[in-house]
Amino acid sequence: MTALPAGGPLALLGGLVAGIGIGDRVAPGPARGALAIGVLLALGAVAARRRAGLALGVVAMIALGTALTQRAHDGLAHSPLAALVAARGEATITGALVDDPEGERFFSSALVRLTSVGGAPAGGRTVLVTAGGDVGPRLRLLSAGDQVELRGWLAPLAGYDRRVRWRHAVARFDALELLSFEGPRSPLLRVANGLRAVVLGGTDRLPPTERAVVAGFLLGDTRAVPPRVEDEFRASGLTHLLAVSGANVAFVLALVAPLLRRIGLRGRLVGGLGVLVVFGTMTRWEPSVLRACAMAGCSITALHVGRPTAGLRVLAIAVLGLLVADPFLLHSIGFLLSCGASAGIAVLGPGLSARLRGPPWVRDGLGVTMAAQLGVAPVLLPVFGTMPLASLPTNLVAVPLAGPLTVWGLLAGAAGTLLTPWLPTAATALQLPTLLLVRAVLAIATLGARVPLAVDGRGAWGLAALAATVVMVLRASTLRRGCARPRSGSVTGRAT
Repeated sequence: MTALPAGGPLALLGGLVAGIGIGDRVAPGPARGALAIGVLLALGAVAARRRAGLALGVVAMIALGTALTQRAHDGLAHSPLAALVAARGEATITGALVDDPEGERFFSSALVRLTSVGGAPAGGRTVLVTAGGDVGPRLRLLSAGDQVELRGWLAPLAGYDRRVRWRHAVARFDALELLSFEGPRSPLLRVANGLRAVVLGGTDRLPPTERAVVAGFLLGDTRAVPPRVEDEFRASGLTHLLAVSGANVAFVLALVAPLLRRIGLRGRLVGGLGVLVVFGTMTRWEPSVLRACAMAGCSITALHVGRPTAGLRVLAIAVLGLLVADPFLLHSIGFLLSCGASAGIAVLGPGLSARLRGPPWVRDGLGVTMAAQLGVAPVLLPVFGTMPLASLPTNLVAVPLAGPLTVWGLLAGAAGTLLTPWLPTAATALQLPTLLLVRAVLAIATLGARVPLAVDGRGAWGLAALAATVVMVLRASTLRRGCARPRSGSVTGRAT
């Protein structure tokens, strides 16, 4: 199979998603047989002719999706910690923080990838560490990648904590004492944490709420965003602005583009991919970041080899690779919302923009916003039950501010950190545009949240039916006018 048909990646992705669904419903296990069958079929698909190869590829993806998902569930069900977890035993664990701790003033939680439990190897399993009392505030001061040693109790995941199973957590660990900690051992994490400190250090002079929102815009860090502000962003359909997306990745690549142009083609490829890896690590590889960086990496590689691809094809290839690496991503709401918005923009954006009236900047902005909202509707409605009607106008006004806020915020944050020791006044002045932009976005979110109208599932179906009816009526009217218009060479034309 020398080249995939136009819809080939989408067909392969559909097979993989179907396989993941099957794997979620069968018993956990190593699935070595299904994995071997999938690999053999994939090799056969590469060697076969185009259409036969695509058919074999879809079957291979079904087998691989089933096998990989079974294996992921098997890792949760059978781990070196299983007996200790079942007994709710006391233990001392060592490991590295997977993400930045979050929580309230006297309570924090974080995922920790273990290296040992009671001195015995832990098989690299992940646990949800929860801490209160004196340990909670101390744990919250740490960052992703930091090495910790904790004493506490292991217990099964229960209730709301079960959501972290989809991040491969096998148990909860109630920490009683933080015995020791040290910085990350990974050079990549040390660089990423240092850059995070530089970018966020310059925002220290902003008011607390504005600083927290800027951290969300720049790095997807919403831990300090007040609940009231989060509710307003959610009610106005602007939550995606607090999560790093493709736009953030594009802005970062644009900032480093002048430097990348000075090196050769291979250097641009390596440098661009390196920037994506560092930025992804800075933003803690949230699901939306994974999707955005994977798509950007595919696009950079395709351009390097001289085979640029369309947006939907790139999205399918990127999501295909990510789900092969981690089939549990299919259970991430953030990942599904990110993919839905990207698919909506790729499929519906150009058509909607072409059919709207007005200046190009209005048509393009409105078309992309409408397409993104339609793309996320199949996820928002089943999960949250409603979709705010205010999301279209609020996004149309707020999204154009996100670009300047992100670009200026990154530059001013880094410059402010460097200038503060010598020119604190200049560092403060650099944050004035950031302050004005973020307050404008906050005002838009507040106004949008006051609109009490929302669409539920039945309302969405009604609007879809109404839109389909209007389209059919307009098309029928256009066809009727075309039939009624005299043609050249007709009887009337000859008589005149």
